[in-house]
Amino acid sequence: MNTSQLREKFKEVFGVEADHTFFSPGRINLIGEHTDYNGGNVLPVAITLGTYGAARKRDDKVLRFFSANFEEKGIIEVPLENLRFEKEHNWTNYPKGVLHFLQEAGHTIDSGMDIYIYGNIPNGSGLSSSSSLELLIGVIVEKLYDIKLERLDLVKIGKQTENDFIGVNSGIMDQFAIGMGADQCAIYLDTNTLKYDLVPLDLKDNVVVIMNTNKRRELADSKYNERRAECETAVSELQEKLDIQTLGELDFLTFDAYSYLIKDENRIKRARHVVLENQRTLQARKALEAGDLEGFGRLMNASHVSLEYDYEVTGLELDTLAHTAWEQEGVLGARMTGAGFGGCAIALVNKDKVEDFKKAVGQRYEEVVGYAPSFYIAEVTGGSRVIAEVTGGSRVLD
Repeated sequence: MNTSQLREKFKEVFGVEADHTFFSPGRINLIGEHTDYNGGNVLPVAITLGTYGAARKRDDKVLRFFSANFEEKGIIEVPLENLRFEKEHNWTNYPKGVLHFLQEAGHTIDSGMDIYIYGNIPNGSGLSSSSSLELLIGVIVEKLYDIKLERLDLVKIGKQTENDFIGVNSGIMDQFAIGMGADQCAIYLDTNTLKYDLVPLDLKDNVVVIMNTNKRRELADSKYNERRAECETAVSELQEKLDIQTLGELDFLTFDAYSYLIKDENRIKRARHVVLENQRTLQARKALEAGDLEGFGRLMNASHVSLEYDYEVTGLELDTLAHTAWEQEGVLGARMTGAGFGGCAIALVNKDKVEDFKKAVGQRYEEVVGYAPSFYIAEVTGGSRVIAEVTGGSRVLD
């Protein structure tokens, strides 16, 4: 969707002209899964599937939201003075949460807004549509109210919204990737210190193909919080002998030497995944920097195996996609991405083999699961921003 279309749609809905237009990307994580809330390393990229917005300030204290993705809900009106979580307000709880925490941080938002939203991130796909929306609202408020925000502060407010307003105990990776994304770069982030480096992403003759299971994943209703609790319990058991606060502080030899302190088989498996995945992420960064895409692909495969058997967050749909992808010519690696329990997997595929890949994986998936997956090319982009005009964009492969 380009700027003129956004402005046209805004005027159709609200009857006035928008002040500005905005874009906030989605994200995929190349490797480093379920490490972000364990003080570990991640390697995400911002992608051109994302959330578009048009907005204007109002003269009163009313917030009016409209999403083209939920047209049937119409315009949802919220008093600026009443930024509480209310289930009936549906998707607008995410913007409300961001506005609430911006006000709590001392920023002046003294009038209402009309906000039009359109997202082309498949709903429930695990490509971070909620974080994309949170950061979009942040940049809208920055622009409309002339608020000077450090981008990292806005990233933290997005995470705070997810954790304390919506109730999903997630880490900071999604908001960080979306807020700090850079063209043709992955972000190597230490989630414990928030130190990061941009890693140039030269895929040569390959592309990242997103494979959507088309099985909705509701984070708040999944076993996501259960996994986090298991890791926190494992840390408390290891603290009997080790001076650590997170699993991300451990190398594998130290973990191996002290894993006897963990008193439950499942917790040992969960912790082992986190520690090894953390090491894989460091190796993956080195592989990308050295141009070793074959080595990077093997690390992707190993990540999926660990998520399947140790962390147990994959399931039939994601395993079918990844396992089938491994068998295809021109595939360097494949793994689930995101929290799991549905959502998406990714594969590093030779450009000339994408059509064959899509056909073979789609056919096998439909045979096993009973319905078709969707495929997208993940094009890497910069972070959430005001837009004058958007060109290009991720394309759906038919």
